[in-house]
Amino acid sequence: MRGEVRVKILSIGGTGVISTAVVDRALAQGYSVTVLNRGTTTERPVASRAEVLTADIRKPDEVRAALGNRTFDVVVDFVAFTPDHIAADIELFTGRTGQYVFISSASAYQKPPAALPIRESTPLRNPFWQYSREKIACEDLLVAEYRERGFPVTIVRPSHTYDHTKIAIAGGWTDIARMRAGRPVLVHGDGTSLWTLTHSTDFAKAFVGLLGLPQAIGDSFTITSDEFLTWNRIYQLFAEAAGAPEPELVHVASETIAAHLPDLGSQLLGDKSHSVIFDNSKIKALVPDFICTTPFALGAREIVAWYDADPNRQQVDFELDAAFDRIIAAAQS
Repeated sequence: MRGEVRVKILSIGGTGVISTAVVDRALAQGYSVTVLNRGTTTERPVASRAEVLTADIRKPDEVRAALGNRTFDVVVDFVAFTPDHIAADIELFTGRTGQYVFISSASAYQKPPAALPIRESTPLRNPFWQYSREKIACEDLLVAEYRERGFPVTIVRPSHTYDHTKIAIAGGWTDIARMRAGRPVLVHGDGTSLWTLTHSTDFAKAFVGLLGLPQAIGDSFTITSDEFLTWNRIYQLFAEAAGAPEPELVHVASETIAAHLPDLGSQLLGDKSHSVIFDNSKIKALVPDFICTTPFALGAREIVAWYDADPNRQQVDFELDAAFDRIIAAAQS
């Protein structure tokens, strides 16, 4: 019904994994969508029915010039990562919108979690990953602004959200190539920790349902799939999707991987090495038609098909590949 009244949405960003699906869903629901971004090329072009404004959100004067005196029912910032970004948004959009939606992260929840499933009441604390600590600081700033001055924030915490372009394992296409060649792949821990993967189109169902909803103001929501899988199974599903033989999974402690590959280490220690199961009852209470319909077995096939459709997408990281070989050899010696 809200789509019929032409809710006006400003999307800052609109060509990312999450934002593309949200813009598409909002347009399909009849919302009026304006996308503000830098106009750079992407694998995910903005839908033709969306209005596009070109400006760099990191340059407030550019944004003011692009927006003029316009106001919006909802402003969603998909590219806010630090308190400085949030402070600039508060200055830009106070008085311009009835709802400001911040994309936080489920990695902000307590690590390691003291109990499962994870709920919105789970404490926010992540001593391992700076990305997560920045998201927590952003939330703190927004909650204070809501409490003190009524800034109309809604906080959303997705977990690992993917689309057809995103290979949800550490090595990306490098791992797929290794499995197709019958070579061993590296898996953190013993591979039995539980992980939740959510297709972007499923995420968008719940997210768009919150837009323009007065009950969502001043509140936070987890949005994930209810499906959870072991990491061993996730690798196996990719092997099946790629038509590879049963993969040889070599298990190495996350701390060891982090010592050899610091770029992967912060995400492992701060997120992926911990079992996560989420309780989505809160979002479902406000958006009762939120049902995830893309199990990861289907999502993995969609991803591999996209890469196979254009061999130029199949980029092996040879430096990472060699590092995997060294870590695996040490583990097997």
